[in-house]
Amino acid sequence: MRYEKIDSTLFIENRKRLVERLKPNSVAVFNSSDIMPTSADGTMPFIQQTDIFYLSGIDQEKSILVINPDAKDPAHREMLFLIETNEEIAIWEGAKLTKEQATEVSGIESVYWLSDFDTVFKTVVFDSEHIYLNTNEHLRADTTVETPDDRFRVECMKNFPLHKYERISPIMHDLRTVKSQIEIDVMQKACNITEKGFRRVLEFTKPGVKEYEIEAEITHEFVRNGSRRHAYTPIIASGFNACVLHYIDNDQVCQDGDLLLMDFGCEYGNYASDLTRTIPVNGKFTERQAAVYSAVLRVHKAAAKMLVPGNNLMDYHVEVGKLMTEELVGLGLITREDIANEDPKWPAYKKYFMHGTSHHIGVDVHDYGNRYKTFEAGMVFTVEPGIYIREENMGIRIENDFVIQESGEPFDLMKNIPIEIEEIESIMAK
Repeated sequence: MRYEKIDSTLFIENRKRLVERLKPNSVAVFNSSDIMPTSADGTMPFIQQTDIFYLSGIDQEKSILVINPDAKDPAHREMLFLIETNEEIAIWEGAKLTKEQATEVSGIESVYWLSDFDTVFKTVVFDSEHIYLNTNEHLRADTTVETPDDRFRVECMKNFPLHKYERISPIMHDLRTVKSQIEIDVMQKACNITEKGFRRVLEFTKPGVKEYEIEAEITHEFVRNGSRRHAYTPIIASGFNACVLHYIDNDQVCQDGDLLLMDFGCEYGNYASDLTRTIPVNGKFTERQAAVYSAVLRVHKAAAKMLVPGNNLMDYHVEVGKLMTEELVGLGLITREDIANEDPKWPAYKKYFMHGTSHHIGVDVHDYGNRYKTFEAGMVFTVEPGIYIREENMGIRIENDFVIQESGEPFDLMKNIPIEIEEIESIMAK
């Protein structure tokens, strides 16, 4: 792997916390992702299913994790099933994990080849009462494409119809919400690489460059620092494109006088970072651009201070909306009359700030988390307010990633990344 080995203590502790939530006489099963095909014999780069990675650290296709805490045979209490490597696979694809390597990565002693799965699984399942199966229950998930977990769920319920079936997803959503220090350290590495990418483009950007050239500069910095990929498809949006929230064409010329909104983040060790910055293409904000940028930055800073234990996302977003409302009034974009006549379901500020301010981030960029759950130390959130003025060809968003602390303000994983107008202009002037 390109990334440095992650301490197996992380995965061992994650499994212990999972076991505490399972019903007696249960077996839980997690499958790796498929390698997705393109056309002919092409494939897309492999990206591991995040639950099996979170619990084992195994970053390889065709892998299965089985957790059976009450198994009569101690060797069956946690098991990995992997592809059996051979000389032909090693020649064409490179060697797969050996059993010893899998144990070193995961802390799991019982490692079998995938060909043994059916026999061993029958042994443990007939001694179990409950079977926990995995589904993608993220609120924004597109579940059109069938996954190995989907296929296994159908097969398992057909073969063992009299067992009691349970959903593992609610447990995983709860477990993954709070990050350990090992996870936060890996995310910090991702953020540090993201910083390198941003500093690089500050010195590169000028009128006449293409958006995709800027994307290429970021990608170069990510790869040369051990990242395998962007954590999500990057947004490199100049001028009016910044008013398209999920703009990813990245194919236009950056014009003198325009702003450039960049939303990108490095993946490192399967953990995500998520940064947004908005800069002037020519290196100097106009008076109006600076006024709007400063308004967004004030909301960003004030919103971050609300990421404290005891608060929750629902109340938090209401308060951020109040902050943004006052800024939009100050910028002359909405009036007190607009506010008085607003639809409570779609407040006046939503005309210019139509998305949420924060989301969980971790192994997934939009990580698991219950929107109603009270904030706790160790939760990691983005803070990303924005103002989008289509009539002025201007979109500004500012985003950092924050870790909630036991007390006081959250820790900013991106605190070293330039954010103030003066620093951005100074670096671009070099």
